[in-house]
Amino acid sequence: MVLFRRSLGDILRSRRAELGLTLREVSGAARVSLGYISEIERGQKEASSELLASLCEALDVPLSDVLRDVADAVALEEAALLGPVPTPIAPRRAGEVVASAA
Repeated sequence: MVLFRRSLGDILRSRRAELGLTLREVSGAARVSLGYISEIERGQKEASSELLASLCEALDVPLSDVLRDVADAVALEEAALLGPVPTPIAPRRAGEVVASAA
């Protein structure tokens, strides 16, 4: 099962690491407890829209970018779970001849 909160946590943690920020620094800037941010990053807690907006501001990234990245990650996970989609092949009718351009 694909979990939005796990993908969101991965994206937020990746952004924080990209900026070289600690949980403590993000916690202070976003005014959210360090433990709660840690749980969000590990996909254990859901973030409210207000909290997510605060985290995005602290990470200097637009909320729309984070949501787009999460949507892309979820789509990739869904595709991996479904596997390749076979291309349907139309059945031939009896007596049908396949022409060659050779």
